Amino acid sequence: MPAIIPWLVLLAPLSLVLLAIRSGQVCEPRDYAGHAITAGSIALCIAVLTAVTVATMGPLHSTLAWAGIGLAIYIDALSAIMLLLVSFVGLVVIRYSRNYLDGDPGHARFTKWLLLTLASVLTLIISGNLAQLIAAWIATSLSLHKLLLFYGTRPAAVRAAQKKFITSRIGDVCLIVGAALLYSYFGTLDIAELQLAAKTLAPNIGFSPALVVAGLLIIFTAALKSAQLPLHGWLIEVMETPTPVSALLHAGIINAGGFLVLRLADVLQLATPALETLAIIGGATALFGSMVMLTQTSVKVQLAYSTIAQMGFMLLQCGLGAFSSALLHIVAHSLYKAHSFLSSGSVIDLARASWSPNPGGQPHPARLIVALIAVLSLTFGIAHAFGFTHAQNPGQLALGAVLLMGLVHLMANAIDEKPNAYVLLRSGALAVCVAITYFALQAIVAALVGSSLPLTNPRDSMADQIIAAVVIALFAAITVFQNQMARHADHPFWIAAHVHVRQGFYLNTIANRLVQQYWPHVLKPSSTT
Repeated sequence: MPAIIPWLVLLAPLSLVLLAIRSGQVCEPRDYAGHAITAGSIALCIAVLTAVTVATMGPLHSTLAWAGIGLAIYIDALSAIMLLLVSFVGLVVIRYSRNYLDGDPGHARFTKWLLLTLASVLTLIISGNLAQLIAAWIATSLSLHKLLLFYGTRPAAVRAAQKKFITSRIGDVCLIVGAALLYSYFGTLDIAELQLAAKTLAPNIGFSPALVVAGLLIIFTAALKSAQLPLHGWLIEVMETPTPVSALLHAGIINAGGFLVLRLADVLQLATPALETLAIIGGATALFGSMVMLTQTSVKVQLAYSTIAQMGFMLLQCGLGAFSSALLHIVAHSLYKAHSFLSSGSVIDLARASWSPNPGGQPHPARLIVALIAVLSLTFGIAHAFGFTHAQNPGQLALGAVLLMGLVHLMANAIDEKPNAYVLLRSGALAVCVAITYFALQAIVAALVGSSLPLTNPRDSMADQIIAAVVIALFAAITVFQNQMARHADHPFWIAAHVHVRQGFYLNTIANRLVQQYWPHVLKPSSTT
C-alpha cells in the first residue's frame, strides 16, 4: 500500500477548513453556503473512496509521530463507517442550512462554524493517536460552542451553551488524564499499537489499578459527551439554536462518546469495572430518557430525550461488550434522528393526517402482560436461532427485547376485545419480521467489523447477564406503567406521577440552580461576533 494513500483522507476535513477560513467575506452568504455544499460533497466522495479502499486493502495506517504523539492517520472498518456516516449527515445539514438561514444576518458566520465543526469531527474519526484525537475532541467542542451561541442574546441559549461548555471541560480533563495513564502503562498513544498491546495482554493480564482508573476516566468522558445522567440537561436546552445545529448535534457529534469507547474497546476490555460502570450508567439513562420522553409535548424536547435514551442504550451495549451492536445503533440512530429534526416542523401535519381514533381504548392489563410475554418469548427464540444467547450476547439480547417491546401495544390491541384471526396473524408476522431483521443486521455488522472491534467478551459475564436481565425487566415494567398511566389519567396518583416524570424528576432543575449559584455569569447574554 503506497504510504501516501492514508494522508489523502486528510483532504476531507482540509477542504472544509480551507473554505471556512474564507468566512464568506468574498461572496454573498448564499453563494458561500453553495461553496460549502461543494466542500461537503468532496468530503463525502473521499469518505466513499476511503471505505472502498479499506474494504479491499484493509486498514490504512500512517504516522509522523514518536511514541504515538504527533500526526497520524488510522482508518479501519470502524473509522470508515463513521467517516461515511458523518460526511453524509454533514452534507445533508449543510444543504438544509443554505435555505433555512437564507437572509439571516449571521448566515455566513453560521456556515463557517458549521464547516469547522464538521472538520473537527472528521479529524477525530481518522486520528491515529490519542494526542491528535484529544486535540480534535476539544476542537469539536469549541466549534460547537460557537454554533450553540449563534443567538447569543437569548439567555436560555447562553445558559445551555455554558452548561455544555462546563460539562465538556470536565470531560476533557478526564480524557487527558486517562490518556496519560495509558501512556504510562503502554508507553505509546498510537491507537493501532494500543489495540495490539491490549489484545496481546488480554489472556494473561490481572487486575491493574492504572488501567481501571484510565478506563473509568475514559467512560466518564464518553458519558459526559453523550449527555448521560446526571449531567444530561444541557442537551434538552440547546433548542434555541437553529434546527440544523440540533440535527448535527443529535445525529453526529453526540455519537463521539460512543466512538471513543469503540475506538478503545480492546483497552477497555482490560478494565472490567469500567465497562460494568458504563453499562449501569447507560442502562439507567436509557430507562430515564425513555420514561420522560413519553410525557413531553414539545416535539424537539421529546426528540432530545429520545437521543438521551438512545445514547444510553448505545453505551449499555458497549458496557456489556456488544461493540458491533453499538456501532449499528449509532448508524441507525444518526440517520433517523437527522431526518426527525430536519422534518420536525411538519410533524404536526403528518400526525393529523395519520391519526385515527382507537375505539377499543387502552388494552386490558392482563392482555398487555400476555402480549409482553409473547413478544419476549419470540425475541429469545429468534435470538437463539441466530446464535445469540443471554450468556454470550447479553447486550444484543437486551436491546432486541426492548426493541420488540415497542410492538407490545400493537399485539395487545390485536388480542383485545374480539380477536380476529387476520389481525392476529398480521401482528405476529410483523413481530417476527422485526426480530429477524434485527438479529440478521447484528450478525451482518459483526462480520463487517470483526477486524476492528472485539466480538467476544473474555470476561466473566455473570455481571453482564444480571445487568441485561434487570434492564429487560425494568423496561417491561415501564411498558405496563405507560399503559396504567393512560388508563387512569384522571386518578390523582397518576396525575402526580405524570407531572414528576414530565419534569425529568427535576434533575435538570437542580443542575440549573447549581449553575446559577456557582456560575451566575452564564445567564448574561453573549456577543454573537
